[in-house]
Amino acid sequence: MNEFSIICRILGSLYYRQPQDPLLVPLLTMIRDGKLAEHWPLEQDELLARLQQSCDPQLLAADYNALFVGEECSVPPYRSAWEAGSNEGEVREFLKQRGMPLADTPADHFGTLLLAASWLEDQSQEDEFEAQVRLFDDYLLPWAGTFLGKVEAHSTTPFYRTLALLSREAIQAMRDELEEENEE
Repeated sequence: MNEFSIICRILGSLYYRQPQDPLLVPLLTMIRDGKLAEHWPLEQDELLARLQQSCDPQLLAADYNALFVGEECSVPPYRSAWEAGSNEGEVREFLKQRGMPLADTPADHFGTLLLAASWLEDQSQEDEFEAQVRLFDDYLLPWAGTFLGKVEAHSTTPFYRTLALLSREAIQAMRDELEEENEE
């Protein structure tokens, strides 16, 4: 797994899974113990330290639920909630065409899209690069800034405000990396 995939997998998991999810326990422990920075490929040490300082799973669970869960959530995590004319089926079809296994949950979830970027990177298909560019340019970037801004504004914990900042920088760095690959 390369750096691009690691970043997407970590960020995608933090948005897609609730903090009390047993699959997140090792990652949250790593953050809380200050060990994520050792494995994080971007120069974001200050933001990682801020995540570490505010990594209390019980507080995170309440904030996560208020932000992202249910019809009354303050920041819907779905592309279809932020982009007029977009629909989940379009994203689902795009990912299915590339062979990505999908659950019955909506495919246009912010976390799912980041996990999909990791999956595309790990599959190393011939059209991987073009699929990644399309995923970023068509399905993630047009609404990511607005979404992350709302996460910052509505979060009650420093963790999710910091995660939004970290995500914004990381997503831009990854898109820049794709652009550099394209120029080569």
